[in-house]
Amino acid sequence: MDKQTEFVLRAIEERDIRFVRMWFTDVLGFLKSVAIAPAELEGAFAEGLGFDGSAIEGFARVYESDMVLRPDPATFQVLPWRDDGPATARMFCDIEMPDGSPSYADPRYALKRALKNAADLGFTFYTHPEVEFFLFKEPVVPGLPPTPVDSSGYFDHTPQSTGSDFRREAITMLEQMGISVEFSHHEGAPGQQEIDLRYADALSTADNLMTFRVVVKQVALSQGVQASFMPKPFSDQPGSGMHTHMSLFEGDNNAFYDASAEFHLSTVARRFIAGLLRHAAEITAVTNQWVNSYKRMAGGGEAPSYICWGRNNRSALVRVPMYKPTKGASARVELRSIDSAANPYLAFALMLAAGLAGIEGEYELPEGAEDDVWSLTERERRALGIEPLPRNLDEAVRLMERSDLVAETLGDHVFDFFLRNKRAEFNEYRRQVTPMELQKLLPLL
Repeated sequence: MDKQTEFVLRAIEERDIRFVRMWFTDVLGFLKSVAIAPAELEGAFAEGLGFDGSAIEGFARVYESDMVLRPDPATFQVLPWRDDGPATARMFCDIEMPDGSPSYADPRYALKRALKNAADLGFTFYTHPEVEFFLFKEPVVPGLPPTPVDSSGYFDHTPQSTGSDFRREAITMLEQMGISVEFSHHEGAPGQQEIDLRYADALSTADNLMTFRVVVKQVALSQGVQASFMPKPFSDQPGSGMHTHMSLFEGDNNAFYDASAEFHLSTVARRFIAGLLRHAAEITAVTNQWVNSYKRMAGGGEAPSYICWGRNNRSALVRVPMYKPTKGASARVELRSIDSAANPYLAFALMLAAGLAGIEGEYELPEGAEDDVWSLTERERRALGIEPLPRNLDEAVRLMERSDLVAETLGDHVFDFFLRNKRAEFNEYRRQVTPMELQKLLPLL
């Protein structure tokens, strides 16, 4: 028995924990949970916990349904909001087949495979997400416009506001679970908040994001409001993105930094950016996986619509931040298209795979865009070689289904299920009669 497993078993006894929740994620990024008694935990570490995979979205067909949850002791944390009764803890699980092999349907395993590819090249992949979301007054009625909890704007400081009280409690709870927060503030739209997680390796960050969503919704519930990670709840307000900063390290050295290079960007960094740009369109169905995601990217603001990169250019898809240009450890690139409703395991796996493809294929980085890309005409963008991102989920799915990079990174099972599910979502969406059609066309036609 390893030291981490021993620590968990000892902590369960010392802290009188009565329930242990096994957390895992389905292909679409929804968190699943099953609780076991502490007495069963040692057996779960040794043999795993069997379950019916056919009941989970995207996991298995009926005739191959037996699967096993294998808890990861490194992810053990006590749930801080369960203080009104017996203590409850959680651990993330890897999904295995009965023979002990990794499950082809486990999003966490897809990211682990991508991270191993990076490690084989000598790299560790770090991510730092800026997570935006909305707080609404309850009750939120499906089909009716929600009501934001405030009318504040970007960086507004309103004493004793719902948002600031919410952020303080959410951050306290996150840090109790070992999740470090770097910044928090009110975002640009009424009721919109942002909490930025500190840099961590990509697997830890993905686990942290799944925990983050639970904490945010739990704190909202306790305060009588509702939290939502929907990318674009309002037509006339900015949507919620998850700008994600990325870097590759070789040991203790940031592989993106070169003190002698232009903008201090190493050859590795330039090729990584080139890979993100070349493969951006085909990974968009995963980084922006909902029909609503494309409403956010159609509205300008700080959501990119075109494939280009720039320094301090917030209309660019990939931005090179210049906060500390001479500090090597802070060198990074930022992908601005991804939204906070994505499955972080699959999205990070594809972002890394795209960047590594650029490094291994020695892609050339095109010229950076210094103009506001939204203000250019279509002809000007074409002259600069700036292509659009997919305009809707249907376009994104059509590009994804032709992508060898996406199929290889996700594996055939996840790739096929994801495509089927997203085609069905878009077909359902196409059949909907929208309020805009009723408002504008019904009186005229």
